[in-house]
Amino acid sequence: MPTMADVARTAGVSVATVSHVLNGTRPVLPHTRQAVLDAVDELGYTPNTLARSLVTSRTRSIGLAVSAISNPYFTEILQGVEAGALEHGYSLLIADPHDDPEHERKVVQLLHERRVDGMIVAPSADPRELVAYLTRHEVPTVFLDRVVEGAGGVEEPEDDAGPPSGGPRRFDQVCAESTRPMAELVTHLAGLGHRRIGLVAGLPGLSTTAERIAGYRRGLTASGLPHDPHLIVHGDSESAGAEVATAALLALPTPPTALVTANNTMTIGTLRTLRARGLSVPDDLALCCFDDFAWADLFAPRLTAIAQPSREIGTEAVRLLLERLAAPDRPTRTLRLPCAFVHRTSCGCAETGEYGRPASRSQSSQSKGTVS
Repeated sequence: MPTMADVARTAGVSVATVSHVLNGTRPVLPHTRQAVLDAVDELGYTPNTLARSLVTSRTRSIGLAVSAISNPYFTEILQGVEAGALEHGYSLLIADPHDDPEHERKVVQLLHERRVDGMIVAPSADPRELVAYLTRHEVPTVFLDRVVEGAGGVEEPEDDAGPPSGGPRRFDQVCAESTRPMAELVTHLAGLGHRRIGLVAGLPGLSTTAERIAGYRRGLTASGLPHDPHLIVHGDSESAGAEVATAALLALPTPPTALVTANNTMTIGTLRTLRARGLSVPDDLALCCFDDFAWADLFAPRLTAIAQPSREIGTEAVRLLLERLAAPDRPTRTLRLPCAFVHRTSCGCAETGEYGRPASRSQSSQSKGTVS
């Protein structure tokens, strides 16, 4: 089995240079780096990861804790995290916290005990124990999809975007914008003549839920429509919950003529309830949804949706974590990525061919969204 010394001899460099190239511990000239990599390929050299971790106190592994891995949105985030990790020579250990605060703390502890170098976590609706554990053990961590109040750096506010940011600077965070895109869905429906627009909101306590409710209200205000609290129901971010929530909206004395669902799994539940009632979209009820997904184009009608940059959220989370590992004392950042408005026909519009225009126009010129 070839050794690091064999690689150094073949590349014509020192063993220390080979180590710097393979471990990323010091910049190396491009031609020297390539010579080392060519020697690694030629000899079929495989680094001894266990031995290296004992010397460097690094395992080159990342812990990923996200709920509902079966959800296509989180599956795409996972793909982005995996791609970013592999690109930089890191492996992944994955756990599902099931959006349960107690289980969340347990799985994060298990990942930590396996000596991951850092973690990427989609926090639950009550992340107090999670934050306390990560803070106590000084675990380098990036929160993704959902922001935790007071956990990250100060960001540009989204006006009434829900939980305020700021406070102690401890964790980097990356997510999609929620408020402006949701407001755009509502103003779009209002522009089509709808005056009673219902919202099937997500699980209470999640930042995404609060921000999308704020966006819904902003859209009503911008359209000159009153705020009726009966038109907001919680589907708890699940298909079954959305079925019950949609039924409650349809049972109102004056039911809505249009619905907005706040994530993709709730869209499925809403459609299931509408079908069970014999209601047609958009003839009987217009529908827009937050979260696009691969088969949204296959529904009849095709679903008008907000598409989140899920893969990019994953890759950006890895980038922020690796930068944190390289510079532990740098200021934390909260990064928001722009979404896209995918205009199809479930809203009641005819086919336009206008797909994927930016939903947050003020952000569309920034390839990396809002950084703080």
